[in-house]
Amino acid sequence: MSAQYKQGGTAMLVRIAYRNIWRNKRRTAFCFAAVGIAVFFIAVYSAMIDGMTKSINDLVQVFDLGHVRVVSNQYEAENEYMPVQYPVADGKDWKGMAAEIKNIPGVRHVFPRINTMATLQESTIKHAVLWGLNIEEEMAANIFNFTDRNDGMVDGRYPAPGANECAVGKVFAEKTGLKIGDRVPLKTVSAQFSDKMWSPVITGIFNFDYIKFDEGFIIVDFERLQRLLVMGEGTQQLVIFGDDGTQSAAISAEVQKIVGKGNVSTHWRENYWVAVMAAATPMYTIIFLVFLIVASFLIINTVVMIIHERIKEIGMMGCLGMTRREIVTVFFFESLFMAAFGALAGVLLGGIVVAIGSYYPFRIGDLYGNTFSEMPLGNAIFFELDAWKLFQAWIMGVAVASIFTLAPSLKSAFVEPVEALRR
Repeated sequence: MSAQYKQGGTAMLVRIAYRNIWRNKRRTAFCFAAVGIAVFFIAVYSAMIDGMTKSINDLVQVFDLGHVRVVSNQYEAENEYMPVQYPVADGKDWKGMAAEIKNIPGVRHVFPRINTMATLQESTIKHAVLWGLNIEEEMAANIFNFTDRNDGMVDGRYPAPGANECAVGKVFAEKTGLKIGDRVPLKTVSAQFSDKMWSPVITGIFNFDYIKFDEGFIIVDFERLQRLLVMGEGTQQLVIFGDDGTQSAAISAEVQKIVGKGNVSTHWRENYWVAVMAAATPMYTIIFLVFLIVASFLIINTVVMIIHERIKEIGMMGCLGMTRREIVTVFFFESLFMAAFGALAGVLLGGIVVAIGSYYPFRIGDLYGNTFSEMPLGNAIFFELDAWKLFQAWIMGVAVASIFTLAPSLKSAFVEPVEALRR
């Protein structure tokens, strides 16, 4: 047996370790389950966090900043009030500026937008935001309902260019009892600080699955709102979309050269919530490691029990010529196999759940009551299926469990063969 072992070398040690893990199938199954459950939760939780991060990034880009947004310095200083008296570039024709920005490499679209507060009359909802868009162009360029992957219109149509029309959110319509064909009497304040009374006709009801907009925004045609607010040919914001969101910082720098010092060019990565999610990534990694460390304790206990139960076997190994290093190697490979198989089971099961979640959204809004929140988070988010992330979860599970079981494996090296055979 000694000669056969010497001929087999490390390969023989691996075979011995592999056979040993099946000697007590129930104990091995518990170890598989411990690591598998930890890796499963890591895979699913990581995919959910990635999906939430992507949801926030998408909402910030589509509904707020685009990839790059240009506003005046004065607007930036008072942005919580959504002032319209501070147009971009002192009210110059936005079309000429947009044409110049479009010449920047990587820029795909440049849209004007206006956000302004309105006081509603004869309504259970007293305040809303008028959102002026170049509707046809924006809807052709972006997806507004990420759950259904469409423009979000569920009944009727969006306002026609220049018309005295509006579209309201599904939640807004339900709370106010308004329907298509009804008017929305409201008052807003123009760029000249004069009150403007307006009663646009509802032509459509949208559902973006984003409570902030479904409940509190009224979509109107940009040019119609521009005239109502007496903004001339100016615009409150220029929202820029590039071919690739990763190039937003470079595009922002080029845009700043065009719009000059009186304006602020901000890219989407500078958004508060985007930055918060990015900064929280290390915390998530720590949580994942805690899951694995806790699960690894079951393998540690198992290895310690194996060493205690097989004390005579360890002594026999030593008598047959196996060195301490080789004995440690056998027990370490046993731990490695248990970690690897358990992690693989967790990754496979987690991958199935994540794959399902990548097609069917997780309705996170149902958990927090679908209430209004300043956090840009839609009601439904999709899990992000990433094969590389699943592989990382498996590697993390194997590595952590193996490292934490190295110490009890080393215990086998200090068992004296003669003493072991006496027990």
